[in-house]
Amino acid sequence: MDINLISDTVTKPTKGMLEAMLNAEVGDDVFMQDPTVNALQEKVAKLFGMEAALFFPSGTMANQTAIKIHTQPGDKMFCDKWAHVYNFEGGGAAFNSGVTSHLIDGERGMFTAAQLQEAVSSGRSDIHVPYARLVAIENTTNKGGGACWNFEEIIKIQRICAENELALHLDGARLFNAMVAKGESPLQYGKVFDTISICLSKGLGAPIGSVLVGSKKHMEQALRVRKLFGGAMRQAGYLAAAGIYALDHHVERLAVDHNRAKILGRTLQNCDFVKSVEPIETNIVIFNVVDSISEEAFISRLQDAGIGLISMGQGKLRMVTHLDFTEQMLESVVHTLTHI
Repeated sequence: MDINLISDTVTKPTKGMLEAMLNAEVGDDVFMQDPTVNALQEKVAKLFGMEAALFFPSGTMANQTAIKIHTQPGDKMFCDKWAHVYNFEGGGAAFNSGVTSHLIDGERGMFTAAQLQEAVSSGRSDIHVPYARLVAIENTTNKGGGACWNFEEIIKIQRICAENELALHLDGARLFNAMVAKGESPLQYGKVFDTISICLSKGLGAPIGSVLVGSKKHMEQALRVRKLFGGAMRQAGYLAAAGIYALDHHVERLAVDHNRAKILGRTLQNCDFVKSVEPIETNIVIFNVVDSISEEAFISRLQDAGIGLISMGQGKLRMVTHLDFTEQMLESVVHTLTHI
């Protein structure tokens, strides 16, 4: 496969990132003696104006740790029906934390404060329903096609959480995409959420790793849960160095990925074999082909042309632009789509 648009996780470290990894000063992180891991954690905590941060091998583990520290078995978590923490983390909320997921029927992975209020109000004092403890939102929304939440709506959601003693967690796997697209800052988000998970291996281009950020107390709890989940690492500074490099060099360039995604979207809109293209705000393009063409046949046809994409189910096909998707590759994909 010459051009891989399956995900923004397919990137490889740049030359500069590899040099940073090679030159990293490392120690044993289980003893909190890896200076590069410590530097990454301090950097992310400061970036978001929060007290502490903890480095994780994956975003799923970071999210599942956040759910664990905010809940007890038998509690309830509110999230959108398309949320990553519900759909794509192996049932972890139920398996790891014994948590029931109350799914809200939002739009493109985003629900409103009014919908949350209605969900919270139903059965609040009923002994037959679980205790409500946590609200989790995802920005940008993966299954929603890289959609970005309206920050004012997030503030309204936070107020409902405060009024009802609910913790608020952000799955920020592609949060930097949202912030670049909307002109927002990490400090804005740090003031609103109890915990935030940040993925370094998607649009930012690191080979591995996520960071969970929150209060000092929450990160002390998270450290124990990370150990419980098997996520303690040794000389992880080689990986943390990639994350530091990504934060220093790969944030602003996300706008390039967004622009290339929009070009792909406009190209698809002009293709006879495409039924619909969902709105494109960041680096994810989701579209449907006409009923006379099967998803499998279309994917196979593009694979034959050296282009990889993925099915999201329910007729949705996905392309994701990223650090390794060049201008020349973009021109090649556009040419292929217009001559298929």
